[in-house]
Amino acid sequence: MKFGVTLSSLAATPKSTNLVDRAIELASQAERLGLDSVWFPQLLSYDAIAVASAVGRAVARISVGTAVVPIYPRHPLLLASAAKTAQAATGGRFQLGIGLGAKDVLEPAYGLPYPPPITHLREYLSALRPLLEGATTGFSGTTVTSHPFLPTAVPGAEQAIPVLVAAMGPQALRITGELADGTLPFLAGPRALEQHIVPALTKAAADANRPAPRIIVTVPAVVTDNVEQVIASATDQLAFYETIPSHQRVFNWEGVDRAAELVVAGDEDTVAAGLRRYFDAGATEIALYHTDLAGDADRLRTWRLAGELTGR
Repeated sequence: MKFGVTLSSLAATPKSTNLVDRAIELASQAERLGLDSVWFPQLLSYDAIAVASAVGRAVARISVGTAVVPIYPRHPLLLASAAKTAQAATGGRFQLGIGLGAKDVLEPAYGLPYPPPITHLREYLSALRPLLEGATTGFSGTTVTSHPFLPTAVPGAEQAIPVLVAAMGPQALRITGELADGTLPFLAGPRALEQHIVPALTKAAADANRPAPRIIVTVPAVVTDNVEQVIASATDQLAFYETIPSHQRVFNWEGVDRAAELVVAGDEDTVAAGLRRYFDAGATEIALYHTDLAGDADRLRTWRLAGELTGR
């Protein structure tokens, strides 16, 4: 079993603490505990790829990735150059997680028209993949135009950069299977994974003669004696996702009404059993999320369990 952690707690880094130093501290801790990867969500406050680059440069073994960077309104040329720089900085340990983002959140923030999402995802990946490989291949579509006029290769970034898409809907999964290396579903429970996400993605990859896709599931999980506190905090912090249509559909697949129902919380045996359900449903890796809902001691307890499970 492979486990990573999503460093969602960086958003709450005190002003007196350097955010990059804190990210390096947490990633070093995750590495010592035997975890395989650390992931950084993209917020409006910091740049996820830049933080991943700094962390991967400072921490020797663990892989780093973004979970996720919205492709709107970033141009593929800009995203590719940032990703290749991160790959060079980390010695080939960078993973690029991208997503469509939520229109109702991003369009008002940036003041730019949100493109038709499925068309944009296909065209974006079609333009992005050659750029990540250092090619000068151009692309012209209805939502994306990319014509590099200078070389795009980055010395030190020759190793292929895995591209993972936060895809959960049928059309997005089909495109991801055809053009990406895997998916990063968030708040998708074992039933939704087994009955909908894994079959659709696996079939799309097979139909496109691509390797079996990676399925890195982001799961809110906490080893704790304060289950009620964790669920109460999660109910508040995850309520936003209940307003997003794509998540509503996945909650329906799982048979839950609230996002907090997907939190795996309890003692070590309870959490281990809950996480194994995801692997049984087809996950290839798990990225733990919101492990700090009950405080730092329980976060460490959760990471320690994940490290032990990784070693089994």
